[in-house]
Amino acid sequence: MLTPLKNWDDAFANMAHVAGSDALPGLWSDSAAAYRESGVSVETDIPYGDQPREKFDLVWPEGLPKGLVVFIHGGFWMRLDKSYWTDFAEGARANGWAVCLPSYTLAPQARLSHMTTQIGRAISLAAKRVDGPIHISGHSAGGHLATRMICNDSPLSNAVRRRIARTVSISGLHDLRPLMHTKMNDVLRLDEAESLSESAALLRPFGASPLICWVGGGERPEFIRQSQLLAQMWDGLDTPTYCIVEGQHNHFTVIEGLRGPESEITNCLLKLPN
Repeated sequence: MLTPLKNWDDAFANMAHVAGSDALPGLWSDSAAAYRESGVSVETDIPYGDQPREKFDLVWPEGLPKGLVVFIHGGFWMRLDKSYWTDFAEGARANGWAVCLPSYTLAPQARLSHMTTQIGRAISLAAKRVDGPIHISGHSAGGHLATRMICNDSPLSNAVRRRIARTVSISGLHDLRPLMHTKMNDVLRLDEAESLSESAALLRPFGASPLICWVGGGERPEFIRQSQLLAQMWDGLDTPTYCIVEGQHNHFTVIEGLRGPESEITNCLLKLPN
């Protein structure tokens, strides 16, 4: 009898391999709430559709924004919302950028393809509110949704696409087929067709703006593989594509630099092409 080559549930089990991670959602929520009350200009719950979670927040810099940064939250498409991450906008905001943080309908109420469409609508509306270049980022499941915005079947209009100057997928998931072998799929309901159509690594990019796949060196090997895979698959497809493995960061510490105006990950996110 053949045995599975890999325990896919363990491959994606970030919290099981990071001590104390059960406390992180509460810490994130408290830190984000304190940030919103700190005097920073935050416009909350801007609707981009009729569904309860079809809302985004905009964090405004002092003065005219240099452009728009988007940060799409993770949670395996099943958990969390925009309110946990407000303070992660600080690095970009302090450098003069407006930051959009969208929520989206979670599984099982929505399929991943619907979430892709929702994020496209959120970015399209935010782009009407903020002029200038657009830099898209996302963490984990949010990294998947970020890269879907720059695939050749992106839900974004050509006008918005042309404004995208940079995309940073942080610990993103870009080949969704292994998820069909996890217990999570009882909720995600991925089938072969959607796994293929929603995997950026199996699609083509639409333009020539840079893509950076950023991942921590201390993450689960599958997340490192997923970042390396997309960089390899898109290499030579007219999109400058890079994979950066940062130190020994785990799946949760890898995004902490977004709070810092001068961190490596913030500098990477904000850098404009020459």
